[in-house]
Amino acid sequence: MTLPTKLTLEAAFGRAVRIARLESGLSQEELANASRLHRTYVSQIERGMKSPSLDSMNRLANALNLPLERLVRRAAALTATNPAESDAK
Repeated sequence: MTLPTKLTLEAAFGRAVRIARLESGLSQEELANASRLHRTYVSQIERGMKSPSLDSMNRLANALNLPLERLVRRAAALTATNPAESDAK
């Protein structure tokens, strides 16, 4: 039996961004334009490949019409759960 692996902070934040983006009905390109970030950078954040600055995190939260605190809390919750279980929620 293998234990579930915790998500890294970068991966959890990226997943939180992706979930919020999908809930908002935005494409990556639309989110990138609204946040004034490059589309590939948004993609890299969502895949946990980049660790965004506070400025970039705030831009994403504003583009998603979410308080930054809520986006960070979502990410923190994802680090404490099994990634497979988080996708099912």
